[in-house]
Amino acid sequence: MNNKELENIIVKYLIHQASETEMDQLFFWLKDEQNGRLFYDYVQINYAFEHEMRQFDANKVKRKLEQLMAEEKKIIRLRTMRKIVGYAAVAVLASLLFTGYLLKDEFLNKPVEKHTKIVNNNIETGSNKATLTLGDGSQVALEKGNNYQIENAISDGEGIIYEEGEVNTSEIVYNFLTVPRGGQFHLFLSDGTEIWLNSESQLKYPVSFKKGQTREVELVYGEGYFDVSPSVEHESSKFIVINQSQKIEVLGTEFNLKAYKDESKMITTLIEGKVAVSTATAHKNLEPSQQATLNLKDGTMAVSEVDVYHEISWKEGVFSFRRKPLVEIMKVLSRWYDMDVNFQNSELENVGFNGVIDKDQNIVEILNTIKNLGIIKDYEVINKTIILK
Repeated sequence: MNNKELENIIVKYLIHQASETEMDQLFFWLKDEQNGRLFYDYVQINYAFEHEMRQFDANKVKRKLEQLMAEEKKIIRLRTMRKIVGYAAVAVLASLLFTGYLLKDEFLNKPVEKHTKIVNNNIETGSNKATLTLGDGSQVALEKGNNYQIENAISDGEGIIYEEGEVNTSEIVYNFLTVPRGGQFHLFLSDGTEIWLNSESQLKYPVSFKKGQTREVELVYGEGYFDVSPSVEHESSKFIVINQSQKIEVLGTEFNLKAYKDESKMITTLIEGKVAVSTATAHKNLEPSQQATLNLKDGTMAVSEVDVYHEISWKEGVFSFRRKPLVEIMKVLSRWYDMDVNFQNSELENVGFNGVIDKDQNIVEILNTIKNLGIIKDYEVINKTIILK
């Protein structure tokens, strides 16, 4: 992205006219911390004060804000960029930036009020970690700093790679990879298929696949992103992912499967290629950017068009939410931060907003942003439990 293109996107961003594609371009450019500093300096000096403040009208802003609050009382749009202002992890308010004014000091960086209760905050940001269960039932803890090697696999503690090769014997040996709350993990299967596992997930898979036969793995529970090695490289053998009563058949593709134990829906999102999603009563063929949602209560399956970015952003280091209620957002965060969340006021559960949250952020930074936006009045952190008020 050249300087002129970047300037155009920043201007559109400030006046709330940037498209999602442009916002994503800006976001990924900002993943470089040095770019984040340049962005902050550029916006603060050239636009936030010089360009936008020339047409700033406080009364007009007040009227617009009152109108906005009346029309969208329960929807507050939040986009938290990856360290936009360097080290402060400041949230950007899309719904309040109709003036293009960066409300840095007066609003976003308000300090935690003294009555906010934080007692023994034991909540840590998630990291790469998992437990590997071998064919004989023995278990190995995989985490950063611990290297591990067996006959057919090697791990640096942040991912695991299985050697290429096929099974020539009749017996297939399976391994389980279990990712706890507060974790994520990355693995390469022996056929070259690449898989990212999200927090609180478990995958069952063969150490090696039988030559010429269907390649099958099982997402026992949780969420996984699959980049499947093409069938043409494996004598046209199919690749199948099973989970409970659902089966996903692929020939070579990228897709995301979300199937948590505590949720009533299983969601399959296709990024590229083709997949067939089947149950005992339903069968759907998906095209790229389509999503199949299986209702586990009645067995029905619906297909819809989606923006895949919001579905797979977790593997890129962020959580992207689009018009999600706070209860769903906190469920996602509770898995990553390995924490419990209680709502003191049940009405807060249905308050919704859009947002992109950096997975490296401290949970208190996120809570302060949500509080400063007025979504919640206050919160408490007691050990590993959050109470929203």
